[in-house]
Amino acid sequence: MELLPLWLCLSFHFLTVEWRNRSGTVTAASQGGCKLVGRVADCRREHLSSVPSNLPPYSQMLILDANPLKTLWNHSLLHYPLLEHLSLHSCHLERIGQHAFQKQPHLHSLALGDNSLSENYRETAAAFHSLLGLRRLDLSGNSLTEDMVALMLQNLSSLESVSLAKNTIMRLDDSVFEGLGHLRELDLQRNYIFEIEGGAFDGLTELRHLNLAYNNLPCIVDFGLTQLQVLNVSYNVLEWFLASSGEAAFELEMLDLSHNQLLFFPLLPQCSKLHTLLLRDNNMGFYGDLYNASSPREMVAQFLLVDGNVTNITTVNLWEEFVFSDLSHLHFLDMSQNQFQYLPDGFLKKMPSLSHLNLNQNCLMMLHIREHEPPGALTELDLSQNQLSELRLTPGLTGCLRSLRLFNLSFNELLGVPTGLFASASNITTIDMSHNQISLCPRPAHLDRVGAPSCVDFRNMASLRSLSLEGCGLGPLHDCTFQGTSLTHLDLSSNWGVLNGSVTPLREIAPTLQVLSLGNVGLRSSLTELDFSAFGNLKDLDLSGNSLTSFPRFGGSLALQTLDLRRNLLTAFSQRAVSGQLMRSLRTVYLSQNPYDCCRVEGWGTLQRLQVPPVADLEMVTCNLSSKIMRVVDLPENGPWDCKWEQVDMGLLYLVLILPSCLTLLVACTVIFLTFKKPLLQVIKTRCHWSSIY
Repeated sequence: MELLPLWLCLSFHFLTVEWRNRSGTVTAASQGGCKLVGRVADCRREHLSSVPSNLPPYSQMLILDANPLKTLWNHSLLHYPLLEHLSLHSCHLERIGQHAFQKQPHLHSLALGDNSLSENYRETAAAFHSLLGLRRLDLSGNSLTEDMVALMLQNLSSLESVSLAKNTIMRLDDSVFEGLGHLRELDLQRNYIFEIEGGAFDGLTELRHLNLAYNNLPCIVDFGLTQLQVLNVSYNVLEWFLASSGEAAFELEMLDLSHNQLLFFPLLPQCSKLHTLLLRDNNMGFYGDLYNASSPREMVAQFLLVDGNVTNITTVNLWEEFVFSDLSHLHFLDMSQNQFQYLPDGFLKKMPSLSHLNLNQNCLMMLHIREHEPPGALTELDLSQNQLSELRLTPGLTGCLRSLRLFNLSFNELLGVPTGLFASASNITTIDMSHNQISLCPRPAHLDRVGAPSCVDFRNMASLRSLSLEGCGLGPLHDCTFQGTSLTHLDLSSNWGVLNGSVTPLREIAPTLQVLSLGNVGLRSSLTELDFSAFGNLKDLDLSGNSLTSFPRFGGSLALQTLDLRRNLLTAFSQRAVSGQLMRSLRTVYLSQNPYDCCRVEGWGTLQRLQVPPVADLEMVTCNLSSKIMRVVDLPENGPWDCKWEQVDMGLLYLVLILPSCLTLLVACTVIFLTFKKPLLQVIKTRCHWSSIY
């Protein structure tokens, strides 16, 4: 009992301290709605008109994005002397006080994107003079011109990364980035740059990443930034890209020239580390076949380069522009969406390290596969959407596709492929030959024609997992067409009659298939032919566009998750199909565009109440009722009134319909009989000899 007062005093003291601490924490967290995590204060989108002054003074990161500050006053940041990161994106800033950063010696990251700093750019430039340790600066989206940028970046020699994207810069000279010797990253995308004077980047000796995408540059000639590692000049109007012709070693690793108007393959450095070259969506082609030996002057182009009082003439061989380029380190080459009609001899041989080659959407008509062309390191080759009618394979060549994993030949004019093309492709997993008029081996001998391309043989390709043969005009498959494979994905869509109404030709690969597309192949319902019980690992099945009148049969332990039954001839949705194991395993089912009978969808109510599977096209499912089309979701829960007549006793219904007809017939017969005979009364009188009383 003697210790009771002491315990009471201590308890009161601790409760008081805890209440004060909690009160202080809540106040700090609720001031301006800012979230405090350690030394970070996040005040985004809190409708603040000024910088909060009651945040912890030890804050090192202050995020004020999307607040209508408009002005950053000289005193706005005085309470945060330890600030290192300041973000003011989209704050409607028009003015920054001249001494706004004078008490922030530790600030090294400043984000001012999407504001209006062009309004008072001189005062903003003066404010930057005190940021002697600034390393990252974001000035994107401020409507700045090149003169404004040059003034703002003066004396910021410590900068390592600058973003000037989404401004109004039109031309660059050697004064814009003067003194930025430590700059490593420069983002100039989405401006209006149409001219870059010689020497504009000469002072940026540490520059490694340069982004010039989405500008108006017409050409890049005598490119000489040897220290640059990444250059993005996509989405310009480039017609030429010519690196300097010297033997200087370039550090360039990634070059993006996609979405331009290049006419010729770019002239790349003679010594570089280039591993990624993106040339998508240009107007390039090789023109060696157009060269006339009698006119050697037609094979070269001369560029006149004027730099002050110095004039240089660069001569380029247009037909062999790739010969002197260093492509030995290239891993990824994208030449899609161009005008290439052929690949010159030795072109791919210069790329021994190439692993990804994209040539889709060109004008290739023939591809000759030689030794080291394509290189042995190639893993992905895309030749889709060309005009290929022939693939040539050098006789006796083996192992040319030993590393290939993905081969896309879709949307061409192939009738077959050379015998043995896939024989050495021991690592290939994906082949797409859709929309080529090919035939599959084996086929009947009488179908072989002299000089016709050989059939395509996929047998015994143990590594093959995914095969697309959509729209190939295939004839009926034989049982051993896919013998020796372990396919998990197979697309046979739009090959009418390819299965001859049965899934028997697929029994070799039934245990391994996971995705099967059989849309528009002419399947019809049959209790024995459409039995998918053997497809135990099937997850995705497409049966759309066929002539099914009932659900296919499934058995065993199902893994099916997606079932597409659109555009068939289903008229009923039975209770058995709804309550079976199939519906418990499905996650998504497509059922629209079938001629359902509204009186025969007795299982639809059960399906609607189930959460699994969701009918992805529920709003599009309709049924026929008395020559009227109704949405199934609009049907009454107990069925339409018209359908209830079918539930009445048919014997009683026939009796009700026949009885009035019989009575009508009896009356008609009586009237006819009385019309053509003597009056009935006279006959009775005559026979009974009754006397008449008058």
